[in-house]
Amino acid sequence: MALWTTRLPRAWPAAVRHPQVADALLGVLVGVSSLVSVLMGPRAIPGRSLTSLDVLVAAMAALLITLRRRWPVLTLAVVTVAAAWAVAGRGEIYVLTAVSVISAYTVASRRRRTTAWIAGAAAALVVYLAAVVFAGQMWDSSEALEDLGWMGMAIAIGDAVRTRRAYVAAVEERAVRAEQTREEEARRRVAEERLRIARELHDIVAHHIALINVQTEVASHVLRQEPDQAEEALSHVRQSVRTVLDELSIVLTVLRRADDPEPSTEPTPGLERLGGLLDSVAAAGLRVEHQQEGEARSLPSAVDLAAYRIVQESLTNARKHGRDPNAQVRLTYTPDGLVITVENRAGPSPTGTRTGHGLTGMRERAASVGGTLAAGPDASGRFAVRAVLPAPVSQEVSK
Repeated sequence: MALWTTRLPRAWPAAVRHPQVADALLGVLVGVSSLVSVLMGPRAIPGRSLTSLDVLVAAMAALLITLRRRWPVLTLAVVTVAAAWAVAGRGEIYVLTAVSVISAYTVASRRRRTTAWIAGAAAALVVYLAAVVFAGQMWDSSEALEDLGWMGMAIAIGDAVRTRRAYVAAVEERAVRAEQTREEEARRRVAEERLRIARELHDIVAHHIALINVQTEVASHVLRQEPDQAEEALSHVRQSVRTVLDELSIVLTVLRRADDPEPSTEPTPGLERLGGLLDSVAAAGLRVEHQQEGEARSLPSAVDLAAYRIVQESLTNARKHGRDPNAQVRLTYTPDGLVITVENRAGPSPTGTRTGHGLTGMRERAASVGGTLAAGPDASGRFAVRAVLPAPVSQEVSK
């Protein structure tokens, strides 16, 4: 007994994971039990041997129990007809009563309440009428009413199990939604806090840069006449720079996510690395013709980085979507800034346009430094990317 109670909890999860196998084993158990009851049960007839009908009924019981989950209503209908035939023709075959009760429970636990009660009531009524009309039992006899009681109990239990299962599923779904809501709320609060910190970062940088600007103007004004005052002003500049760098480090540490990659130690790329970029795309199979108009000059770091990324993304798109492995890059330096033009023959797309996040990213790059970017095919079938980045000659450059 102790061994049985120990193994039963272990077998239950396996039965839940493999319900079809569990039903097949239950069906075999019921079928074998029916054969044993014919020979050794309380209603067994001494000297009676098993007949082909007994074996057929046992096999039918095993098959119906095995298929009860897949076709619950059909299984209940078949076993009801078989039970009614058994009651009318041979008195009673109790294994079919057991199968009908199990089938009614399955219908109630897997179908809507209305369907379960209608199907169960119909099945019980068919067997009851067969017992009263064809088997000659009294309408109020215990044997005739026994099937009605078992059927009602099976449907009630199955309906309770279905309701419980639906309740647990609803609770689990609400718990999942609540967890998702909490995570979304946490992410929203983190985003709001990061935005607030970014605004504070902007205020810190703007304040100290304004102080640095004032002190450098003072230093340049009194550098020759009053060197001591100029030195004091430069001392304030150094202190402001040190302060803003410390505060930037603290704020950026807060803004960095735990799963962010480690910061790169390589210098920020710019147009001085354009040669290496052209060599890398040439190694990938794209021949690039590089042209430059105007005198090259140093650009602000943000503009320089945006220019490099725009050229890089344009050449990447040209290699992916271009009709042939040729592209042209033209950099035009003007007194107001830099004009970048990248052209190649458009691919065989019906619309001649390219989709994805590349063009959007390039437009955002250009807009981040106050520039503009236009991209699209022309009448000759060439796809052109043209970016205008402001960088006036008079603008102070700081790398």
